[in-house]
Amino acid sequence: MTLLDLTPRAAEADRLSTLPVAIIGAGPIGLAAAANLVERGIDFIVFEAGAEVAASVRSWGHTRLFSPWKHLVDPASRRLLEERGWELPDPERAPNGAELVEKYVAPLAEVDEIASRVRLGVEVIGVTREGMDRTRTRSRAATPFAVRIRTAYGEVEDVPARAVIDASGTYLSPNPLSSSGLELLGMAEIADAVTPALPDVLGRDRATFAGRHTTVVGAGHSAANTLLALAELARQEPGTTITWLIRNAQAVRVSSSADDELADRARLGSRVDRAVADGRIAVLDGFEIIRGRRSAAGVELVGHRRGEVVAHATDVVVNATGFRPNLDMLREIRLDLDEIVEAPRRLAPLIDPNVHSCGTVEPHGFRELTHPEQGFFVVGMKSYGRAPTFLLATGYEQVRSVTAWLAGDTASASNVELVLPATGVCSTDAGNGGGCC
Repeated sequence: MTLLDLTPRAAEADRLSTLPVAIIGAGPIGLAAAANLVERGIDFIVFEAGAEVAASVRSWGHTRLFSPWKHLVDPASRRLLEERGWELPDPERAPNGAELVEKYVAPLAEVDEIASRVRLGVEVIGVTREGMDRTRTRSRAATPFAVRIRTAYGEVEDVPARAVIDASGTYLSPNPLSSSGLELLGMAEIADAVTPALPDVLGRDRATFAGRHTTVVGAGHSAANTLLALAELARQEPGTTITWLIRNAQAVRVSSSADDELADRARLGSRVDRAVADGRIAVLDGFEIIRGRRSAAGVELVGHRRGEVVAHATDVVVNATGFRPNLDMLREIRLDLDEIVEAPRRLAPLIDPNVHSCGTVEPHGFRELTHPEQGFFVVGMKSYGRAPTFLLATGYEQVRSVTAWLAGDTASASNVELVLPATGVCSTDAGNGGGCC
């Protein structure tokens, strides 16, 4: 190898060090990554597809979180905010999503060092290396990333970055209603009668459900929250009826264990059980959906139940079947994912929903999140793939470790510590839950 051969590599490496870290998503985890980078003195840029920060959280802002404030604030973010006079709300109280944004996420996004680097209304549609698809190896680690973005005006451009932290979440990538995991046959025909998880039943979306028959599909906490809201609506609005459709023979959903330190979550199961026992919620179990279709009275879900093909008629369907990561934009990135839950391979055994609840996940950081693509990390809910066992506190420790590694502080990056609240098992069917935490 000659000196001439080495020169391009040295030039690329020098340029790499001058580029910012690209953060995808301006939710709680993405902004926590930004706060950690501020403390480390590393430049960054945040791309948020929504018109406001935490756009997905705002969508379900009416829903109360299970975790109290003491588990919802990233330590680095708290330090930045407290320097500006911010005070932590009641640490033992669990806020709803809107309060989380108003009292924490939005103020964090307004910190000068972060606000100047957030680009709203910008969707990331692809990530690669400059001039390289995933098959090319030579000088790959020394070559900047190219983050392809599309603005609200439809303009498309590639933005160079030294590293990429994907904190885009999974809320916009729901699992399909079909039990097969594929798009539901006939979905286009009934799409206007299907709503995403966690609709604002008693507020913004009230007219969609009042006086109508709603079927909630899914066995997780998202489904449980919606069922309880619908039960309250039925009390207020005559003619409102509710069916809970689940794939399994029984609802594997929420913990009501006395050992669950998340008190609001522990109460959720017993409240749903009472509503079912009182006849306010009808349960349709063992139903594997295969098709949707229009009927004279509304829509029908067709599926297998106890060896027969049956049809269930309803007016509105709530898809609370859980979420999955959007991997399309990462097609040219070298990923190492578990075949089942689509989480980083080293992380998958630690978050397996058949074994772990939110509170039994072991602390983990950059090592478990590492992919063959050096400098690329998926963090937050998206890092959990299809597993519904994520807590914000876990994501905060992820980004602390990742940003320490990016700063060259391997000792701090490797020293992962996390104290989580004790919780019961969320679900034993990752594909049929609605998210547990």
